[in-house]
Amino acid sequence: MKVQTERGTIQISSEVFTNITGAAATNCYGVKGMAVRSKTDGLVHLLRRESMSKGVKVTANEDGSVSIELHIIVDNGVNLTAVCRSIMSEVRYVVSRSTGTEVRSVDVCVDSMVIG
Repeated sequence: MKVQTERGTIQISSEVFTNITGAAATNCYGVKGMAVRSKTDGLVHLLRRESMSKGVKVTANEDGSVSIELHIIVDNGVNLTAVCRSIMSEVRYVVSRSTGTEVRSVDVCVDSMVIG
C-alpha cells in the first residue's frame, strides 16, 4: 500500500498491517490468540506469537483505505459480542494511528473457544 504525503511516497507492506493487527487483537481481553484452519485436517489451530499474522487478512481498497478480516480463538465464558466489539475498536484505532491509513472495515471471525 502506498501513502502519498507532501514530502513523498511511503510504501507500507501488507506484513506490517498483519503484524500490527495481530498484536492489537491479541492484546484484547478474552482473546486466546489468532487462529488458522489447517488445510490437511480441517481443524482450527492456535497460532504462536511469531506466526499470528496468518490469522489476519488485509485487503487494500481503491480509495486508500484497508479492510481487515481476523480469525481468533477466545476464552470460554466471555461475552462474544463485547469481545468482538472491543477487537474492532482497538484494531481500527491502532492501525489508523500506526500507519495513518483509514480502516474501512474490521471483520472478526471467532473460529474456536478454549476451555481453561
